[in-house]
Amino acid sequence: MRFVFTKLFYALLTLGFVPLSLSWGRPSLRWLAIGFDAALLVAAFADSRTSRMPARLEIVRELEGRFHIGMETAVRVLVLNHTPRSFSLRIKDEYPPEMILSARRRAREAELKALGARSLVAAHRRSIWRGEGRDFESMRDYVPGDELRHVSWSATARRGKLTTRQYQIERDQTIIIALDAGRLMTGRIEQETKFDSAINAALALMSAAERGGDVAGLVVFGRRIRAYVPPAKGREQTDRVLEALHAIEPEMIEPSYTRAFEYLAANCKRRALIVVLTDLVDEEGSRELLTSLRILRPRHLPLVVTIADRDLRASVQHTPESIGGLFAQSVAEEIMLQREAALRHVEAQGGLALDVTAAALVPSLLETYIRVKERGLL
Repeated sequence: MRFVFTKLFYALLTLGFVPLSLSWGRPSLRWLAIGFDAALLVAAFADSRTSRMPARLEIVRELEGRFHIGMETAVRVLVLNHTPRSFSLRIKDEYPPEMILSARRRAREAELKALGARSLVAAHRRSIWRGEGRDFESMRDYVPGDELRHVSWSATARRGKLTTRQYQIERDQTIIIALDAGRLMTGRIEQETKFDSAINAALALMSAAERGGDVAGLVVFGRRIRAYVPPAKGREQTDRVLEALHAIEPEMIEPSYTRAFEYLAANCKRRALIVVLTDLVDEEGSRELLTSLRILRPRHLPLVVTIADRDLRASVQHTPESIGGLFAQSVAEEIMLQREAALRHVEAQGGLALDVTAAALVPSLLETYIRVKERGLL
């Protein structure tokens, strides 16, 4: 435990400079000030020696769990006195400067989780009514608006009236989140990196998958596979993902989509929704991603989610006021065209695509996941 000078020490030290400032031509005052300051330092040194914490006085910090962005984690400081003496202590727990303390959870995260829970219930109800999904549930009378492909002609013939097969959302589907930890994910948006935003989205999706009855897994990749959590159910799965993610930081290297998708193809034989959280700004990166998607199709359904630095469409809506603004809009339009072309190619290969800002990432991802379940795309 390091020694800390108190405010009283600094006040007394300042007081010692008063006679020193008046000591011009008065040697006695000068020596008085020097003696006072020397005595003060000796007293501080003696106090540091006498106030050292005894070896049998133990201070322990206990954490409720791993720290992760946007979630509360309780920290307790325990003082254990194994000596017969009594002590009066004032304890201050310091935290790394990179960590931002918050008195409560961010309202935005709590709202998004609540939205996800309500949407899953609504999706389940809508799918049963419309006959979507893949698990057969029951027969019911035909209702105008039902799709003809769900009409059971054999049951209609037996009952003498139109009868529709009713389905429910298939549970126990597989969701795998492929998290890019490459160069572009080091970009910062306000106080977070894109990688941080992607982690928040991944955890929100895993929570939604748990409520939806699905199994979820995670792979983190750069030039190589950096972490893999096989798909599983239960709250313990989120703990496994947090354990895998807590020490991973994005690297200033280009990711290898080919290596990541080959790894998934080899380790996930069951059809899955594979959510690729990444970013694209140039044709070369887009080309490798598009080429590598062929490894996943047609067994899996890829959903490519790109995280934009800001809303590029908003930046090109106004007339530029300067030459610099004109060039900035030209660059923004070029980036938009490249991103849109890449994502349209994803859809042309039978995949799904999202291009969203960090602020819209979680709600857009959850809505797409619910839509996939509604339509029975898996």
